[in-house]
Amino acid sequence: MKTIKFIASCALLVSAGATFGHEGATHAPAHAAEPAEEQTAWGIAGDAAAVQRTITLRMTDAMRFEPNHIEVREGDTVRLRVENQGRLMHEIVLGTQADLDVHAEMMRKHPGMEHDAPSMAHVAPGKQGDIVWQFNRPGNFDFACLIEGHYQAGMTGTITVRPRAR
Repeated sequence: MKTIKFIASCALLVSAGATFGHEGATHAPAHAAEPAEEQTAWGIAGDAAAVQRTITLRMTDAMRFEPNHIEVREGDTVRLRVENQGRLMHEIVLGTQADLDVHAEMMRKHPGMEHDAPSMAHVAPGKQGDIVWQFNRPGNFDFACLIEGHYQAGMTGTITVRPRAR
């Protein structure tokens, strides 16, 4: 009986961890059915119907985002459309510098890790992906490609969220 419980526990752990490998995966769009959205320091997943503007970011094999800085207003719901113009897989992950540093270190230790959250998009060469995000907190935030070596090569950018006019 202990053996059956052990096997069942292992199966649950394996299935729970099945989403932690990057191979051939695409991150789901931010508007996909998700459990309750989580508030972060840099905002919350947005509703595609509430998008006020689309900002296109290009990702290149020169390990750069173009543009590498964007500005929005507090409360704006924005579609970040990311176009991978390179031959390598790239991704965009929104966060604070500290969060991205921790995530990048995790990616370095576990390069096959797949992750799926509304604040990120994993984009194959020649493809595009979208993040729909509500920037509901003012401040300076960051985005980066956390695929091993890309972040370290400077594939990063910044987001300024200007306070809402009162």
